[in-house]
Amino acid sequence: MKSNSFIGACLAEAVGTFLLVLFGIGSVHVAVFTGALQGLGQVAVAWGIGIGLAIYATAAVSGAHLNPAVTLAFAVFRGFGWKRVGPYVVAQVAGACGAAAVLYGLFHNWIARFESTHNIVRGEAGSQRSAMVYGEYFPNPDVAGTTAEAFALVSHAQAFAAEALGTGLLVFFIFALIEPRNGNAPSARAVAFPIGVVVTVLICLLAVLTQGGFNPARDFGPRLFAFFAGWGEIAIPGPRGGFFTVYILAPLVGGLGGAAVYDFLLRPHLPHAPRTTE
Repeated sequence: MKSNSFIGACLAEAVGTFLLVLFGIGSVHVAVFTGALQGLGQVAVAWGIGIGLAIYATAAVSGAHLNPAVTLAFAVFRGFGWKRVGPYVVAQVAGACGAAAVLYGLFHNWIARFESTHNIVRGEAGSQRSAMVYGEYFPNPDVAGTTAEAFALVSHAQAFAAEALGTGLLVFFIFALIEPRNGNAPSARAVAFPIGVVVTVLICLLAVLTQGGFNPARDFGPRLFAFFAGWGEIAIPGPRGGFFTVYILAPLVGGLGGAAVYDFLLRPHLPHAPRTTE
């Protein structure tokens, strides 16, 4: 790949992740601060559609990884160049952080009203109820609250397992959907929204536990913004710690696991002839 093409690919990863996070955590802003969206289902659908649109916009330039766990899985299992991994990840985190900054500019008055109404002091214990629109927490503060009793519902180990499982399933389905020998998969032009549907289902299943991140860039970029926007230690390292293990390490491990399951258990048994594109 020529250097200017690689620069374009990194820009596409930044733009695609920006769009993914803008639509995704934007829907969380609307749900938490305005009540105009109700329940995990509506937010999950917005996430799924946003991911599909982001893939359509950028896949032709960069492959639309839009997720460090996907980039790592492609490097390990699909020959994606290791020299490209770091720049892709940096671009993804930058795009996610930029989307968080834009959303804060649009919604900061709503955030302030929400915090005032609920007696939340930004940066102090319990302020993850507003910070949750950027970084993620376990269990979901909007569902379970922020008390010790709420924390007891989901342990660090359970949160790690949920994020690893969700990301593993996401990468498993990505590999299945783009596999040339999978005759039941959609064409390359139609694959974006099935991937979005996978994320929608995963959020509906797992977001009560961990808010359903499945993407280290989606979590870390906005979380980093929240740290500097006044949430401080509530953003990093979080009220329970564990943000690195649950929202960065677990998706990376889970993504590799999902890729391995597909490659070692299913892929060897596919027909040898590539699928047709008709």
